[in-house]
Amino acid sequence: MQALRRLPRLLPLSPKARVIAESVVYGLTAGLVAVAYQVTINHLYGATFPRFAAWGTGAFLIASFVLVVGTSLVAGALLSRLAPEAAGSGIPQLKLAYWKDFGFVPFRIAAVKFVAGALTVGGGSSLGREGPTVQIAGSTCSAVAGLMGKAKTGRRRAAASGAAAGLAAAFNTPLAAIAFVLEEILGDLNSPVLGSVVVASVLGALLVHAFLGRLPAFPLPSIDEPSWHAHALVPAAAILATLAGAWFQKAALGLRLACRAGFLRRIPAWGRPACGGIVTWAIGAAVFLAYGRLGIFGLGYDDLTLALHGQLVGSVVFVLLAGKLVATVVSYGSGGCGGIFAPCLFFGALCGCAVAQAARACGMALTPPDDLLLAIVAMSACLGAVVRAPLTSILIVFEMTQQFTIVPSLLVAGLISQALSRFLLKRNFYDQVLHDDGQVLEKVMPPRDFREWRERPVSLIANFRPVFAPDLAPAALQVAWHQVFYQRLIHLSPEGVPFLVIHDEADEAAVTGRPVPLHPVPVCPRNATIRQAQDLLVASRHGFVVLREDDHGPVIGLVTLHDLLRAQQNLRDSEETS
Repeated sequence: MQALRRLPRLLPLSPKARVIAESVVYGLTAGLVAVAYQVTINHLYGATFPRFAAWGTGAFLIASFVLVVGTSLVAGALLSRLAPEAAGSGIPQLKLAYWKDFGFVPFRIAAVKFVAGALTVGGGSSLGREGPTVQIAGSTCSAVAGLMGKAKTGRRRAAASGAAAGLAAAFNTPLAAIAFVLEEILGDLNSPVLGSVVVASVLGALLVHAFLGRLPAFPLPSIDEPSWHAHALVPAAAILATLAGAWFQKAALGLRLACRAGFLRRIPAWGRPACGGIVTWAIGAAVFLAYGRLGIFGLGYDDLTLALHGQLVGSVVFVLLAGKLVATVVSYGSGGCGGIFAPCLFFGALCGCAVAQAARACGMALTPPDDLLLAIVAMSACLGAVVRAPLTSILIVFEMTQQFTIVPSLLVAGLISQALSRFLLKRNFYDQVLHDDGQVLEKVMPPRDFREWRERPVSLIANFRPVFAPDLAPAALQVAWHQVFYQRLIHLSPEGVPFLVIHDEADEAAVTGRPVPLHPVPVCPRNATIRQAQDLLVASRHGFVVLREDDHGPVIGLVTLHDLLRAQQNLRDSEETS
């Protein structure tokens, strides 16, 4: 610890060289944490479910139930008592911390996420480890930056670098990790932290190569020349995978809201993950008894690998797809600690297999390379539809296969998934989570330039607690001014027309006995842009603009020239900090 604190003083480096050195530290730290998290999950799952399956039906049912429900209860207790922010995938929380808290994340969240996530995923709940790895790595690097002397308002580079290294280590795909951080967390392919993200991502992948080998999360066979039948079926596979991803998002986040504000809110927070574990166990046990497959539990990578190698055929494909969808919905929606990357890849691959089987049933002659191509493009389409990161979804699959022949099909599937998902879903999965939690990213994310900022809604800088002068009698006005320290109040006429009342003029009118002067105020709807409100403010004599719900709705707020100037200064400060 002391060595890290002294590191900036011990290294007589230039500012640019110091940034590179810090990025190396972030990449190594995040890579080690990601490898440890992956090994923990793999050991926990490998030491339980495969052995349970060899014990016989009765022993498997009892042991698997105890494991899934027990680990869910422990994880639920940790989350509810120590770090509620560690629930779910963790990527939305890290994204919010990057913009709202300048990259500062308490290390407590990383520690709880590591333990609860390993218990949840390794214990059999149908969730992924990639999202938690991003949050754990980003949070750990934020803490390391603090040990190196970085203030809480200067840890964005550390959080972004850790996230990239964590995802690169989770999938062994450094290019996809760079693209994901730039697309989803930063939202800017020209971010000033790009260099650090690249360095950390490469180091995260190298650490995985050193400790776990060069293979990706699940190896894929090589694809020979697919037939024209497969290329013709690519749109069908992409559409089915996108529909599966869209249904999953709506169902999972709908259940999440029901657990917080609906009829399920009566269940204590620490017990909700166990409810998801019970449903997952019931589905997984039924699939195991019927087909001998364990794909519902945990990551499901073993069955996913079999599907990609063409070794899953018949009704088991459709049963696994439906079962995994429902199990993941209840696992995530009930508050489990896990991500959605691995499940989305699972959904997509089985959607591609389902399309291939349906085509064969219709008389098409498909080859094994055709089946693999459909499964791969459907994986990319499903992931791209849910996270709305098309470049990431393409690069992940491409890095796993390392074959240029599939790139045209991936691009077609990506275009279809993006167009269809934007029609079906208003936001991507992570932004919808933040929206459901009442977090408006537009208020904390600085735009890329001043022109873009001016086109944002004026409601982002407005005051929605205006003070009204209900009565123009001098005594009533004096009471109103003693309650607040404003020099101007809004008065609404009986017709609902807003006017401005100025303190000095009202006092003079009270002395002379004249009527209180009323000044017209410009009005605009709340969905007007900052640019439109700015033009009205410049034209206004008193620097006031009143907001209505719509063109003829009630007055709901106001914007002053001070609000505009303050927002512009915050924009400049955010750009300098980034």
